[in-house]
Formats: sequence, C-alpha cells, structure tokens
Amino acid sequence: MRRIEKIIIHCSATNPEQDFNAADIDRWHKARGWSGIGYHYVIKLDGTTEVGRPIEKVGAHAFGYNKRSIGICYMGGVDMEGEPSDTRTDEQKRALKALIGVLKNEYSIPSKSIQGHNDFSKKACPSFNVKLEKY
Repeated sequence: MRRIEKIIIHCSATNPEQDFNAADIDRWHKARGWSGIGYHYVIKLDGTTEVGRPIEKVGAHAFGYNKRSIGICYMGGVDMEGEPSDTRTDEQKRALKALIGVLKNEYSIPSKSIQGHNDFSKKACPSFNVKLEKY
C-alpha cells in the first residue's frame, strides 16, 4: 500500500445543473490521453459518493502531489456563466465531510493536510476555501 499524506479536493468545473458522475470523468480523462479517471472519489450533486481510481493507484489530479495523496472531486464548481462558484449542495457538503472523516482516520491524515487543488496551482478549483472548512 502506498503512503497517503494528503487529501486534495477538486471540482469538476461543471455548472450546478449538470449531474455528471465518475464514468463521465473517466471518459473525459481518457479523451485527454490519460489511462482513466484521475480522482479516487467523485461526489455527485445528490451526495452519492462514487469510487474512481483505486486508492492503491497513484492519482492524476495534482501535478507533483499525486504519489502521496487522495484526490476527491465534487461535481460543480462553476456558475451558469462558467465562473468559479461554490455550488456544492448540502448533500455534497455532508458527503465530503463524511468521506474525509473516514479517510483521515484510515490513513492518519491531519486536518492541515486536507487541501484544495488551488493550494498547489493557480486554478480556482475547488471554488471554495478548503482551509476555512472544518474537516
């Protein structure tokens, strides 16, 4: 098993009316030439949590940080005009908190190591400040 030190949160950069899933992201990533979905988990608009890439496999979600991290992507993150916006539903917020709680315990990840993709790149993703959340 690989050593996990971080959880990195992403958004799909889709608008709040587009209810995509892990299979859709897998298809998008394959179309970019990747071997498959880069995230380990995907949280749909209704809070359903889907498994993407197996945890045992290094992710493809945060360049330079994939080897020791788990990538979680929630559907949404932009408004109807395509601008970054915290579009998380209450169900997504609850699911994200629950999933992070399980992963923190399983891999002994401290809260300070729960970060957004925007902590490592100039992207707006995940369209909210992860540091202000209580995980």
